[in-house]
Amino acid sequence: MHNVNYDYEERYSADKAQQIHKYNQTAKGRPLKIGNDHDYANFLEKKILNDRYSPAAALAAAQRAGYQTTVCATTLYSYIDKGVFLHLTNKALWIKSKKKKQSYKPIKRIVHAQLPSITDRPEWINNREELGHWEMDLIIGKAETKPVLLTLTERASRYELIFKLPNRKAATIREVFNKLEHKYPDFKERFKSITTDNGMEFMEHDKLIESIRGGKRFDIYYCHSYAAWEKGSNENHNRMIRRFFPKGTDFTKITKKRIAEIQDWMNNYPRKILNWAAPIDFAA
Repeated sequence: MHNVNYDYEERYSADKAQQIHKYNQTAKGRPLKIGNDHDYANFLEKKILNDRYSPAAALAAAQRAGYQTTVCATTLYSYIDKGVFLHLTNKALWIKSKKKKQSYKPIKRIVHAQLPSITDRPEWINNREELGHWEMDLIIGKAETKPVLLTLTERASRYELIFKLPNRKAATIREVFNKLEHKYPDFKERFKSITTDNGMEFMEHDKLIESIRGGKRFDIYYCHSYAAWEKGSNENHNRMIRRFFPKGTDFTKITKKRIAEIQDWMNNYPRKILNWAAPIDFAA
């Protein structure tokens, strides 16, 4: 994560003013929409550099923080391109990797015949009409190491839960839900259904849905094979997590405190799909 020393605020503000003045001199009479609101510029720069926000998310955070000055995302990207900011350049922005072209190969997509299929998932879950329906997956660490991350994404709010596990055994995953049942008296309201893939660690359906208090604790729906988009919210979140923990990360060296920090970051990150609210805004 990028770190910038902001202890010298007075000097920084003076440098910022000079940077904006320099730009205005070459802007052919079109002054910056940021104007002389150096606090606003500093806030945006810190959000993008220190907190790893996208420019659009940084703008939403500034609005939530009460700043009266506003610019659109296109304008902010333009300022970054033109070197308006003192420290912020395009190198700090997340860049989508170029996808390799793949030849098309027909794939037969199946769900285990004896398990509940995503095709049977009710419409109100498909349409994200209520809270309490989650998508689940694992993030695998460095080859030949055992620790993994179990990720849970709430479909309506995009609220994220991340658990570091010592291994990917089915019993270890069940224990996560056992602990959540102990923690939340209203567990069945918080966790109504889980959508997951056909990984072997999730296949012990009857044991996974069994409540520690007796009866069924939630419904599970299994995606078709080779159809990761069927739990797309979780897949997108896993890509966000991978920006902090790239492939090959040895999770034995990652503390639970660090994982909690990433979880908090994700739940406070403004989302366009939520009208720039953050998942934490929907948490009870």
